[in-house]
Amino acid sequence: MSNAIFQVPTPINEPVKSYAVGSAERQALKETISRFRSQEIDVPMYIGGQEVRTDKKIRMAPPHDHQHTLGYFHEGDRSHVEQAINAALSAKNDWANLSWEHRASIFLKAADLLATKYRYEINAATMLGQSKSVYQAEIDSACELIDFLRFNVYFMTQIYQEQPISSVGIWNRIEYRPLEGFVFALTPFNFTAIGGNLPTAPALMGNTVVWKASQTQIYSAQIFMKVLIEAGLPAGVINLVYVDGPTAGDVIFNHRDFAGIHFTGSTGVFQNLWKTIATNLPKYKGYPRIVGETGGKDFVMAHHSADPKTLAVALLRGAFEYQGQKCSAASRAYIPSNIWEETKKYLVEDLKTVKMGGTEDFSNFFNAVIDEKSFNKISAYISEAKKTQGVEVVSGGNFDKSKGYFIEPTVLKVADPQYVTMCEEIFGPVLTIYVYQAERYEETLELLDSTSPYALTGAIFAQDRYAIELGMKKLENAAGNFYINDKPTGAVVGQQPFGGARASGTNDKAGAAINLWRWVSPRSIKETFVPPVDYRYPFLDKE
Repeated sequence: MSNAIFQVPTPINEPVKSYAVGSAERQALKETISRFRSQEIDVPMYIGGQEVRTDKKIRMAPPHDHQHTLGYFHEGDRSHVEQAINAALSAKNDWANLSWEHRASIFLKAADLLATKYRYEINAATMLGQSKSVYQAEIDSACELIDFLRFNVYFMTQIYQEQPISSVGIWNRIEYRPLEGFVFALTPFNFTAIGGNLPTAPALMGNTVVWKASQTQIYSAQIFMKVLIEAGLPAGVINLVYVDGPTAGDVIFNHRDFAGIHFTGSTGVFQNLWKTIATNLPKYKGYPRIVGETGGKDFVMAHHSADPKTLAVALLRGAFEYQGQKCSAASRAYIPSNIWEETKKYLVEDLKTVKMGGTEDFSNFFNAVIDEKSFNKISAYISEAKKTQGVEVVSGGNFDKSKGYFIEPTVLKVADPQYVTMCEEIFGPVLTIYVYQAERYEETLELLDSTSPYALTGAIFAQDRYAIELGMKKLENAAGNFYINDKPTGAVVGQQPFGGARASGTNDKAGAAINLWRWVSPRSIKETFVPPVDYRYPFLDKE
């Protein structure tokens, strides 16, 4: 039996490969993409260590080339959710009692497999299945997911080392138990890394998990599941099912052993889940942990001292990388009148050079939105804006779904700061700008803070340090991730822990120890070495 106190490898952020012309990684990735496009795969669910197939198969296609078939996944029903829960509960005792260093080893090995053997596969799958450019895939499905796995192991050891003080004759200690029951991970389409982190973070802390991936992310999710299995993840610890949301929810939220949910998705869905869980509280063994990151109406606020060129670049990258489908994407901007024309010139000039097309062509900066439903929703906002008095289409505004779900990067300028595209989450490549009188900076900060119910990310641009300080104070609660002279996207694990409050979620900060704390149930233990043998205290003695 080992009695050592182990130190895990000190994590560093995974270096981002450049995929420059002539590089070995560029060639390897292109070959993998070509191989994936040349085959149609059959994707089972993974329940209790078994591959589960059904008689209902759903086609998968690239959003930028929706006539091409990548393969099919097997859709499940409520019986498969029940099987997944039973598998998770059956695996729970052995997994929870496994020494923490062995749990750590599995996820550290998974990180190394992603960094080497599976790097190009996970990137190619994300590029094809979710229409991400080579760079966006690399920073997401490779680097960020690798970082989550490595840093979470490190954070876990920090938590375990957090221990109470002890008085003379007493030894106090805390053990960090997993939650009693199973955890439900409900993951989105837009980040392969989030799809991987939401089930593995609770599992690392000794929980067993039912994972429901977004149907538009299954193509890459199944590769990560294979990585976990190869890394040695025992059967039943993470069970991946493909079912519709209402079916999964009806089974999971009525189960006595439901212990928590790890969620990323829309605010409306999260609020409904919370309401359902609250209604069902008497059914559960305990109070389920509810951890969620939801929507955003992320902002860029510029002061009259801001540099127009850096502001324009931040707007383009912040609003239009990955087609504006990042939770953190810049969606509204407040620009002072004194720098608007120059900022507009730089922004429009740069947008004219942006190439749009399939991800297989690495020279395309901009790709397709995720599916037809999203295309229809976003294009409806643009069509309405074109007809609305007081709204100017500064750039873009066109869309076409004949080959793929393509919507041009679109910049709107509005006279009304309460216009719908300044207030509602669109989750697509639409940036709305309100130009304010330069002397009304403080007033505009208050306008910004009161316009949206969300508080996920935001950025402030200024050279004037007093203006930066004022902005930070006025917008204290407007963003969980706040950026100074930088775009509001691109949070890095271990550097900028991610999450927002208000209608944007519980702010439990993925990429930090804060998140892992939610997946443990501490037990305080007091051991007295020489217990008293008389109930009487000294104060009871007679004078």
